[in-house]
Parts: sequence; C-alpha cells; structure tokens
Amino acid sequence: MNISIKQMIETSLIDWEGKIVSTLYLPSCNFRCPYCYNCDLIMHPEKFPTISQRKIDDFLLERKEFIDGICMSGGEPTLYPDLPTYFKEIKDKGFLIKLDTNGSNPKLLENLLNFGLVDYIAMDIKSSLDFDNYSKAAGIKDKIVLEKVKDSIELIMNSKVDYEFRTTVVPLLHSNETIMEIARYIAGAKKYVLQNFSPLEKTLDPSFQKIKPYSAEKIQKLSEKAKKYVPNCCWR
Repeated sequence: MNISIKQMIETSLIDWEGKIVSTLYLPSCNFRCPYCYNCDLIMHPEKFPTISQRKIDDFLLERKEFIDGICMSGGEPTLYPDLPTYFKEIKDKGFLIKLDTNGSNPKLLENLLNFGLVDYIAMDIKSSLDFDNYSKAAGIKDKIVLEKVKDSIELIMNSKVDYEFRTTVVPLLHSNETIMEIARYIAGAKKYVLQNFSPLEKTLDPSFQKIKPYSAEKIQKLSEKAKKYVPNCCWR
C-alpha cells in the first residue's frame, strides 16, 4: 500500500472539535498556495523519515480508551489512490476518521463517502470560485481543477457526513467581498470557518511572511457578515 506517513501529532485536541485524535500528515500536494506553512512537507518530502505503520497502530491501539480516531492531513491526502484501503484498516480497528482536503479529487471523495470510510470532512475553499482568484490563492494553472473543487463542494453538501468548509484569510488575497462570495456559494452549508493567516510560520512564498494579518476584530466581523449565508460561521 502506497501510503507513507511523514509526520504525526500523537494527541490533538484542536484538529476535530469535540474529539481527541492523532493527526497524520501525508506528503505532496497539487496546489501551491503561497501562504502554505507545510511547504517543506510539500516541496521536500524526502527530508522527512516515514513513520512505520506499526508504530502508528501500536500508539492508537494502546490508547483506544481515549483516542477517538485520526485526522488525515497533508499535503493533500486524496492524491493517494490507496487512501480508501488505508481508511478501511483504521475503521476496522474501531477508530473515527476526519479528512482534511483541498477538494481536488471528487472521485476519490465520492468513493470514501459511498463506502462510509470518513466521518468528518474539512475542505479548504481557497478563494471565491472564479479562476482568477482561485489560481492566485491556490497556485493552480488548470481550470479543470477548479471545476473539480466545485464538484467536491456539491458532493460534500449533498452527503450525509458531517463537514466544514474553511478559508485561510490573507489580506493580499481576500477582501470582504471575496469572503462574502464564498459564503454565498456555500449558502446553507453546515459550517464555515475563517482561519486568520499567521506570518509566524514559514510560508511557501517567503514574501508572505511580511504580510500583516487582519486583526482578530476584522476576522470576527467577516464571520458575522458571512452568517447571512452560513449561520454556523465562526473564526479562529
């Protein structure tokens, strides 16, 4: 099975609200978001040793009494065709699964949903759903990718699985109107989260470390406005 976990947060209380999980990170991504802080995992995965599956399994099973499940993040997990098989093995051990995704592989996402292999999906919506803005925020060069993102949004919203959409808000890329356009597009969604950009982390485009993030008050006001379309909108 071609799944190589490169990083692991053994116990996380913040990756899945109300759950205690182990967060696993897969390398590589088909997006090039300039503000990405997992850039080494994406650009230089060879620098990270692979964590053995035995170590992961042993950790989970030894702590089954208080670990609810895993959060699979990256990188982009849906780049890996073996992800459904991996998730089935985790589910068979009695754990819940949360998936972090950029929504670029709706076919694999549909497979996971159809076979009940995911319990929660957190999908990033990088910008308003027009190619000019999305290409700047996600570093994509093909309009087909954006159509796949739209397909994933529709798929998730029409599914029975619990989910959230989220946007990392960066002053250079996101205005009030950008956030409102996203909120309008996903009107009626279960949950929408605005994440304030932090320049404290290393970013894929080094110039983004010089950007001053919006104030907490500004992000809070944006989330309040977005509630017009997604009542359960919050910020962090």
